[in-house]
Amino acid sequence: MVEVRTPFEFPAIVNEKAARVVAGLVVLVAALALLTGWLWLSAVLAVGFALRVASGPRFDPFGLLATTVIAPRLGEPVMVPGPPKRFAQAIGLVLTLVATGFLVAGLPAVTTALLAILLVFATLESALGFCAGCYAFGLLMRAGLVPEETCAACNDISLRQRQPAGV
Repeated sequence: MVEVRTPFEFPAIVNEKAARVVAGLVVLVAALALLTGWLWLSAVLAVGFALRVASGPRFDPFGLLATTVIAPRLGEPVMVPGPPKRFAQAIGLVLTLVATGFLVAGLPAVTTALLAILLVFATLESALGFCAGCYAFGLLMRAGLVPEETCAACNDISLRQRQPAGV
């Protein structure tokens, strides 16, 4: 079954392998920014996060590269609920927007610190598969701050589906 989505809709389930690849690409760009002093790359990262929050990988270069080129070469997809991943992308968006704002305000040290934080959390997801945003999403669900219907698959593993690579 092919899932039909509107252009600006996040997928209900996502390939964990593709998400980890995207996190790895974020690590590379954040590290490049920190190592070279090209802190303006925080704006580039913010655009990518905004595109992913709005529509998943559909319009984002990192997401497209991850879902169509790299992740299919990593074997069978591992499907996970989409809402926690979207929440994590939203956290990345806020972090990079704030980092860019501080850069524009003439406070590059704050931008550097925020990019270092992003680097740590993106590395945790990419290398170890630990999504801090997903973990926070789960805590918010348990606290009742995120309604259960937002992510039924988060609570019931039987609702998670295996789909072919690239979906």
